Amino acid sequence: MDVLTDNFSTFGEGFVGTVELTFFASILALVLGFLMASFRVAPVGSFRVFGTVWVTVLRNTPLTLLFFAVLLGLPRFGLVLPFKVFAVLALGCYTSAFICEAIRSGINTVPKGQGEAARSLGMSFGQTLSMVVLPQAFRSVIAPVGSNLIALAKNSAIAGAFSVTELLGTYKTLSELGYNIVWTFVWIALGYLIITLAISAIFNVLEKRWGVAR
Repeated sequence: MDVLTDNFSTFGEGFVGTVELTFFASILALVLGFLMASFRVAPVGSFRVFGTVWVTVLRNTPLTLLFFAVLLGLPRFGLVLPFKVFAVLALGCYTSAFICEAIRSGINTVPKGQGEAARSLGMSFGQTLSMVVLPQAFRSVIAPVGSNLIALAKNSAIAGAFSVTELLGTYKTLSELGYNIVWTFVWIALGYLIITLAISAIFNVLEKRWGVAR
C-alpha cells in the first residue's frame, strides 16, 4: 500500500491523463468512424475510395509508428501543438478505422429495402443514412464499438513514451525513486481496470436499452 499512499498524487495525475486521452480520442474516433463509414457506403466514388484508403492504411499501420508520424512528423510541416493533442489525434484516427468497419458492418445488416423505400419518398442519401439506416445499424454495433473504445483506453499507454502524462508512465518516476516495480504495476493495472470497466458498463447499459436481442 505504501507505493499507492506515498505517491497517490502521481498515480492520480497519470490516471486523469489516461482518462482525458481516452475521452477526447474516443470522441474523435467516433466522429471520424461515422464519417468514414458514411464515405464507404456513399454513392460518390471518390468518397468510397477515400474511406477505403483511410481504413486500409490506418488498420495496417502499427500504432507506435503512427505516433511517431504524428508527434514527430507534423511539427516538421509547421503544425506545432501540445504532445497531448498529437496523442489524441494519433489514437483517435487509428481507432476510427476500426469503428468505421464496425459501423459499416452494422449498415450492411439493414435490409436494402429500407434505403430503397426512403429514396422512393424523395429522401437524399444523407437523409436516408442519418434518419433511416444509421439508427437501425446503431443497435447492432453497440458492443463492437464499445470493444474498440476499451482497446483505445489500453492503447493510450503508448503516449507515455512520447512525454504525455498517462497512467503507465508513472512507473518510470516510481522506479527511479526505488519503489517496488511489481506493486507499481499492480496499481497501474488496477487503474486501467477501473477505466475499462467503466467503459464496459456504459456500453452494457446502451446495449440493454437499444441493442438487438440475440
